[in-house]
Amino acid sequence: MRQWTDLAARRPRPQNGSMSEPLAAVVAVVAVTGASALGAAVVGGVFFAFSGFVMRALGDAPPSAGLTVMQAINRTAVRPPLMITLFGTLLAGLAACILLVVTAAGAALWWAVAGEAVYLVGVVGLTVGFHVPRNNAIDRLDAGSTDAVPAWREYVTAWTRGNHVRALAGVAAAVLFGIATALATTR
Repeated sequence: MRQWTDLAARRPRPQNGSMSEPLAAVVAVVAVTGASALGAAVVGGVFFAFSGFVMRALGDAPPSAGLTVMQAINRTAVRPPLMITLFGTLLAGLAACILLVVTAAGAALWWAVAGEAVYLVGVVGLTVGFHVPRNNAIDRLDAGSTDAVPAWREYVTAWTRGNHVRALAGVAAAVLFGIATALATTR
């Protein structure tokens, strides 16, 4: 709290009682960069949960049951709660980088750019380029067919390994955005 008090004390207040432009810019940067950190942490946490126990449980289930449940999960996932968090975090990170450029934030900018790059490649890129095609492929399988069993077993192994990377990337991006947020308050 002391940081905010010191920051506010250093910024001149206009006569009309509203926030000064520099302080308003810092508040905007902190809000957007902090939202990016929070969003990346939430996404990383969701992926961690899938890697840690959901996929393990589905893999341990009889193949037809695990496949059927995963098909349902994949159809349910493409809804606003996940999509807004997944892609909203990407957009918030971009907005944070733009605000940090406009406000000449120095080191905070580079930490935010690193967070955005890790999130873009390790979370969104891996989702679109690796996980979605595999999800689409298993969606076309008949859970009761004999062809489904080896395809399901390969899917669980490959998908989970890729998901470990997504979880780590989400957490890493959250840390990088968090550092950017902290640095933005100390200018």
